[in-house]
Amino acid sequence: MDRPLTILLVEDDVAECRRFDDYIDGLEDVQLVATTNNAKQALEHATDCQPDAIILDLELHHGGGDGLSFLLALRRIELPYTPLVLVTTHNIHSMIHAQARRLGAAFIMAKTQEGYSAENVVDFLRDAREVIQGERQKVSDAPELPGEKQKRQQKKLAAEFDRLGISPKLLGRNYLIEYILLLIEDPSSTTNIIARKHGKTDKSVQNAMQNAINTTWANGDIEDLAKYYTARVNVDRGVPTTAEFVCHYRDKFLIG
Repeated sequence: MDRPLTILLVEDDVAECRRFDDYIDGLEDVQLVATTNNAKQALEHATDCQPDAIILDLELHHGGGDGLSFLLALRRIELPYTPLVLVTTHNIHSMIHAQARRLGAAFIMAKTQEGYSAENVVDFLRDAREVIQGERQKVSDAPELPGEKQKRQQKKLAAEFDRLGISPKLLGRNYLIEYILLLIEDPSSTTNIIARKHGKTDKSVQNAMQNAINTTWANGDIEDLAKYYTARVNVDRGVPTTAEFVCHYRDKFLIG
């Protein structure tokens, strides 16, 4: 394996982050792709960077969320390749460790154990680099089963909508996902296809989609909307039209 092992660090201790960063900075076979103290941001980095491995602190007291909720969310988004997760923690409770393993943690290092250090954590992953990247290559080389691509795209879209704050309770959210997936496969697709599938009128489907967008822009977090919806929004309307919204995500997925 010629490329460096890519690592996402999820840690809320500033001094500890510095130790990881300083050590990795002097290595040629390891690359730190992102660092965060927030479980939500960690999920975003895992989706965007798709690292080979994640070093995860379970208790993010000085950040946001926690390691167990991150592990659960990581399972739900079903990345093309699931990174190896190495948990680091001060928590020594066996039940917490067992739950972390059930949720996908491959290995747990207690920060209280003798000889623990940021260097030892990184070296553990370096020693397993060939195996980690080899498993990733197997996944990349495996043929995609029928329907798996659309399932993966659907989950990725759902994750994008979660970032924007489009509530799963909004009927239009599901219609938007279905319509975007249709447009990815066939740009000439219309909302009539969704209407017939659900026994609805075309107008009701279109209204539900626009209502989901309007509700999100009216009630959502302005900073999240500005950060994650990167298409231009007409300043007079202040809200994307359904056509603008679905075309943005269709193009984003076709390019990505």
